[in-house]
Amino acid sequence: MPNRIVRFALSGLAAGVCAAANADVAIPAYQSGSAWFTDGQSNVQEKAELERTAATAKNVILFVGDGMGISTLTAARILQGQLAGDEGEENYLSFETFPYSALIKTYNTNQQTPDSAGTMTAMMSGVKNKAGMINISDAGMRADCASSQGNELNTFLDLMEEAGRSTGVVSTARVTHATPAATYARVPERNWESDDSLTDEAKTNGCKDIADQLVSYDYGDGIDVVLGGGRRHFQTTTDGGKRTDDRDLTQIWQDRYADTEQSALYIETGTELASADLAVTDKLLGLFASSHLSYDADRQATGADEPTVAEMTEAAIEVLSKNEDGYFLMVESGRIDHGHHAGNAYNALHDAVAFADAVQAAKDKVDLEDTLILVTADHSHVFTIAGYPTKGNPILGKVVTNDGSGAPESDAYLAADGQPYTTLGYTNGFGFADLGAETDADAIYAMAPNGGRHDISSVDTEAPGYHQEALIPMGSETHAGEDISLHAAGAGAYMVQGNVEQNTVFHIMTTATSVTPAE
Repeated sequence: MPNRIVRFALSGLAAGVCAAANADVAIPAYQSGSAWFTDGQSNVQEKAELERTAATAKNVILFVGDGMGISTLTAARILQGQLAGDEGEENYLSFETFPYSALIKTYNTNQQTPDSAGTMTAMMSGVKNKAGMINISDAGMRADCASSQGNELNTFLDLMEEAGRSTGVVSTARVTHATPAATYARVPERNWESDDSLTDEAKTNGCKDIADQLVSYDYGDGIDVVLGGGRRHFQTTTDGGKRTDDRDLTQIWQDRYADTEQSALYIETGTELASADLAVTDKLLGLFASSHLSYDADRQATGADEPTVAEMTEAAIEVLSKNEDGYFLMVESGRIDHGHHAGNAYNALHDAVAFADAVQAAKDKVDLEDTLILVTADHSHVFTIAGYPTKGNPILGKVVTNDGSGAPESDAYLAADGQPYTTLGYTNGFGFADLGAETDADAIYAMAPNGGRHDISSVDTEAPGYHQEALIPMGSETHAGEDISLHAAGAGAYMVQGNVEQNTVFHIMTTATSVTPAE
């Protein structure tokens, strides 16, 4: 039977430009009726009909998946789909459906492969700098207090505070860690999280640790919401913390607002956050763990009384949105990065899925007519997806192929050394480890690097304690230097396109809000 002829014409934006370019093309019915065909056609039509008009953003929410490179996005997308009972490949993470996207170049001024201090500084200040330094210009030297003075950079959070808008910082890592710290702190050494780590030179020249800078932050009326981990850097050694200056910064923070009209609430558990009356809360500080919060999967397995990144995001928006002038919120999923550094794709990907849930929660809670949502990473990791696994193969599993190589579809495909291998792997890092239910970070980082090939025939590679093989044995898996993605929706989102330097993110936010630095 001959194929039915379908008249295929250009439409939407293309039709407006090339109205005379319509053509009769023989498209078989099974082609034009294919879901792939119709879905692709609908997708392009939606893009063509997008309004590219300037709109001022009252609010900006910047989501940062720490270490969430392109391969992490792909694997997390598949994992989320498979957790829902699908094959996974056709799934989209919440922000992957945003209408605008771009690629971002991540290098620091002194490193091809960057660190989080430099990459987040670029996004928050509009200026690239050296690795390890937070909001200190390239003229400064790492860990040198004197050289940093006079080279401090102001951030987008500073600008929003000075403009009378509310601000918030949310992280699953310590709130003094490099990425969240870069929203508010200026310090030549990212590891100066509390006073116990300050050098004699830093103390002599008057540099303040990051936790101290957060509590004493004096732009506008101070940061309105801070939620995450890192309690140890705010408490004294007597109270189980790390501070040696006998100052309890959590109490100092509460005292700061005691004689003001603003209602301040300090909390330490997820239960307290869930029960908090946020309608009457103006200032909110939540430190839910001594160090970083648990991996999301560990939180569920152990029942840790910690909030999810989505719950923290929703709480922050509820407090910040009371300001009619608008707000800026930065949300970091910091433990994606930590899972990768440990060579453990399970936790890195489950945290990426939880991060996507937080983005969806924010999107559901705001009005995109006056809110710009940006979703990005700070850098990538040496994390790979390889081996020609069949479609729908468990993303955390061993490679099962259907490419005609001779291996039965029901069996794991064997490498040239006669051993199976996983779809996911790392170029460097700890290497193979089968820890079962082990979740103790100290135990993991006490392991000796174990690179090279191993017989994983009887190992459950989909278990939480499985750490993928690595080619090069190292004490910690490293960042990678390739571009990462930026996704945007809402007011001003149309500016996110092309391939840009990382410091462009700052300028997108200032342009979208019309909150620009003074000359």
